[in-house]
Amino acid sequence: KIAEMLRWCADAGIEMATVYLLSTENLQREPGELSCLIEIITEVVEQICAPVNRWSVRTVGDLELLGEEPARRLRDAVDSTAGLPPASFHVNVAVGYGGRQEIVDAVRGLLAKKLADGATAEQLIEAVTIEGISENLYTSGQPDPDLVIRTSGEQRLSGFLLWQSAYSEMWFTDAYWPAFRRVDFLRALRDYSSRNRRFGH
Repeated sequence: KIAEMLRWCADAGIEMATVYLLSTENLQREPGELSCLIEIITEVVEQICAPVNRWSVRTVGDLELLGEEPARRLRDAVDSTAGLPPASFHVNVAVGYGGRQEIVDAVRGLLAKKLADGATAEQLIEAVTIEGISENLYTSGQPDPDLVIRTSGEQRLSGFLLWQSAYSEMWFTDAYWPAFRRVDFLRALRDYSSRNRRFGH
């Protein structure tokens, strides 16, 4: 279903999409259930990375939380898309991802770089800016999402791209993910195209 939805995005001329496959909260599940879930997600990512798709794929999150073998398979799958010709469609797969943790990691990464450069305490404080944090996010170098689609009748982000979605448009549907259809997807795009984005103004 996920690869199918990504094809809808590519067919619609969308240049980048991020799919939320496994949150850090999901990692608290019972070991047997979690093991099955990680295996399914690993297979999905390998499918997304298949050469036939010709997509550029990137992971966002902490793969080490999944265990050594799943992390290796995911890295190998994603790395296999790096040598392809320039892709017109880029996919982020959020695995072992938590929005709050991403912000914490970004700040830590920013400060670690400054400390390595011999920054003073005052310089460290001054370094913590919107731009500085943005440059150290998992999605650094990428545009913020224009539209976030949330299925299953939930009207919350559940930790998804908390920093990046500050000015994103939200679209909610009661349809559960397995029942999410192309017509629902096109309806979301149509609704988005009719909105007047204000970016906080």
